[in-house]
Amino acid sequence: MKTIGVLTSGGDAPGMNAAIRAVVRTAIYNKVRVLGIKRGFNGLIRGEIEEMDVASVGEIIHRGGTILHTARCEEFKTEEGLKKAYNIIKIFGIDGIIVIGGDGSFRGARDLSKFGVPVVGIPGTIDNDIACTDFTIGFDTAVNTVLDALNKIRDTVTSHERVNIIEVMGRNAGDIALYAGLSGGADDIIVPEIPFNVDNVCRILIEGKNRGKVSYILIVAEGTKNSFQLAKEVEEKTGLEVRVTVLGHIQRGGSPTAADRILASRMGAHAVKLLLSGKSNRVVAIRGSQIVDYDIDEALSMKKEFDHEMYELAKILSI
Repeated sequence: MKTIGVLTSGGDAPGMNAAIRAVVRTAIYNKVRVLGIKRGFNGLIRGEIEEMDVASVGEIIHRGGTILHTARCEEFKTEEGLKKAYNIIKIFGIDGIIVIGGDGSFRGARDLSKFGVPVVGIPGTIDNDIACTDFTIGFDTAVNTVLDALNKIRDTVTSHERVNIIEVMGRNAGDIALYAGLSGGADDIIVPEIPFNVDNVCRILIEGKNRGKVSYILIVAEGTKNSFQLAKEVEEKTGLEVRVTVLGHIQRGGSPTAADRILASRMGAHAVKLLLSGKSNRVVAIRGSQIVDYDIDEALSMKKEFDHEMYELAKILSI
């Protein structure tokens, strides 16, 4: 293993730069050359590649986003696109590739591995929807971003005695909503994994009003009911004034937390060590406090389990 390529793919996540830094510096420490592949698989197909050194990753551990940029690539999903990527890999003499991204990125890496290219995946996504790992790079930062917004929104909601629905990201996973809702003391948390109906939400608000409560925060994951439709129904059924705040892509940005920087550093170093030890087609993960790895097919076949115990705790503490 003389030359390693590294790319970021799919949605950006705070901590990706810390992972890139760890990959580059761990490889160089072990006398291995590193090539940065820009704009994900799209850049790989087009040969957007440049050599990286220790200075290339200086002063980036604290930066959000990804210095390698990222992009979607429909062409890479085709046989022709994969062949183009494989030819570029051979032209540049790349012996193995580290892919930082979500499950879609890992599927791309797996497809590439069928051409005999050693690959290792590092889970980088704010959604925390990779089943093989307890946490993904970027998740902790996103939760803290939501929590900061929630704290600020609570001030104005209390002043105006309103209900505020805060819609958070996560695609079809409710982890951001759950962790932010529990840590922020939300009155209710609505996630894709748990069935809900509007009447139950209204009952929570009415019972709170009956005991003198004047303001409420509801957290809604984007993969559930439309937040504006929910607000309309709640207003009609309770008579309470409801506002909606959609946080959107602000959750993807910002300086990564210490937890994300440490996780990214550990995962990046582990990915390099896997390639150097002759292991490939793996996905790096954290279980408990330990960095581990799984076969890429096994990782992709796992089903993400929602933390029902934590959800019930949030329900208990919100009474």
